[in-house]
Amino acid sequence: MAAGAFTAIVNPISGGGHAPARWEPIAALLSAAGATVRAVPTRGREHAVSSAREAAERGDTVVAVGGDGLVRDVAEGTVRGGGTMAIVPAGRGNDLARSLGLPAADDVAAQARLLLAGHRRTLDVLEVNGSIAPGNVYIGIDAVATRLINAGRGLPALLLYRLAPVRAIMSWRAAGYTLTVDGETSTRRGHTVVVANSGAYGHGLRIVPTAVPDDGLLDVMLVGDGPRSKIVAFMNEVKRGTHLRRPEVSVRTAREVTVDADRPVPVCADGDEIAELPARIRLLAGALPLLVPPLEG
Repeated sequence: MAAGAFTAIVNPISGGGHAPARWEPIAALLSAAGATVRAVPTRGREHAVSSAREAAERGDTVVAVGGDGLVRDVAEGTVRGGGTMAIVPAGRGNDLARSLGLPAADDVAAQARLLLAGHRRTLDVLEVNGSIAPGNVYIGIDAVATRLINAGRGLPALLLYRLAPVRAIMSWRAAGYTLTVDGETSTRRGHTVVVANSGAYGHGLRIVPTAVPDDGLLDVMLVGDGPRSKIVAFMNEVKRGTHLRRPEVSVRTAREVTVDADRPVPVCADGDEIAELPARIRLLAGALPLLVPPLEG
């Protein structure tokens, strides 16, 4: 059986600049197995999307070598090109890879096995104002924290992911959200709206633990208004997944959501600010074939 062809879209600054070195030994094993291997260092979002799309249209498996932001961009190109994707998690958060149980980037043998003999799991994706996101869209205090995280790239990842929410809380006030969920409109003051596919972000937090990335549904979580002091307790409960029991937290499933607010609020997806309000988010069911570890047995 032919080993196939792979195009790695590599973010040269991911993981403190170590992403290219993470890919090289994996590429060597693929080449030794007879595969055709290409590597494309990215020059920005549009370049990553277009390079992934070209590789997908060529029939290559498209490999995202970087963090969640690059995974998002490569997923968009792969979906547009009708291809299959894989992930070598070489960034700071790596939340989608972690939630899917993918091997670490430094487990070279496991990564090579995944690429050569992985199982194709067909994931849903979100489309927000025309852009693709395989993980989650979030609009509120956590999006403000994302801005702070992206402005502090020189700090250690875990420290940054824990400090940024605290700084965001200090300047945040609840927004008035208008949500249209599958055609039904409501308004409510709150701290954040999360439209989840994977449900995981924030360096390993299961923000929406009910979300399943291939169930044909998106999960909409609203965290309603309340004292800012309670947000700290909320963040601690997120680590255990017990926050869904809070009275100010509601979760429902849907296939399409439009979110607006009474003031400008960042719209983030998978680690970056990608849109402006109003945000129209719809589910593209089964749009992304992704390689995951081979099925046992």
